[in-house]
Amino acid sequence: MAPAGEGSTGTLRAGIVVVVISGLGAFGPVLGLSPAWIVVTVGGGLIMLSVDAASWQGMGGHVLAEALPGGEGRLRRIAVHEAGHLLIAEQEQMPVQRVLVGTLACLKAGLRSSGATEFPVPDSVRMPLEDLRRWSRVLQAGIAAETVVYGKARGGADDRALLGQLWGLSGHDVATAQREQRRARREIEQLLRREQADLSQRADQLLSAAPRLGR
Repeated sequence: MAPAGEGSTGTLRAGIVVVVISGLGAFGPVLGLSPAWIVVTVGGGLIMLSVDAASWQGMGGHVLAEALPGGEGRLRRIAVHEAGHLLIAEQEQMPVQRVLVGTLACLKAGLRSSGATEFPVPDSVRMPLEDLRRWSRVLQAGIAAETVVYGKARGGADDRALLGQLWGLSGHDVATAQREQRRARREIEQLLRREQADLSQRADQLLSAAPRLGR
């Protein structure tokens, strides 16, 4: 359930490194910086970027962003998203295996994501209509939670993709799938608006348990 925009974040991170390198080369001597220090700084930045890409699959920048001042706001949005899944799963009596908030938590679990709520795999892809409706509500709950709290959702691309696969394998026609998903989205948005205090409390609990660098 990773937030969208990981690719653009990686491009931005690389761009920042290039700008810093260019700035040091152009203005470092003017500012009195030693050429040796400029070389060390540039080399260190390139090494860090390479290690992030090779070992952390480019997610190191997310971990750093979540540890910096302002990172708690990013983590809280992820916590709200995952709290939405958790609340609706409880409503639907669907077991939850684990909830992960933050890139560091996901990397420790071997996932390339910024947040995840994991459920048992369905016994069959050919599910009854009512089971598909339950999955429609649970998988769209993160998007709905972000919409209720922030006005729009940033995450949920993986949720939408998985839901599309479940409906695509179900044998139902596209019109039915779209109608049922819209219906489920309306239902859970209404429910989460009524339960917004509980949603906020769950998000706070998930946020307090989320690991960050330096703590």
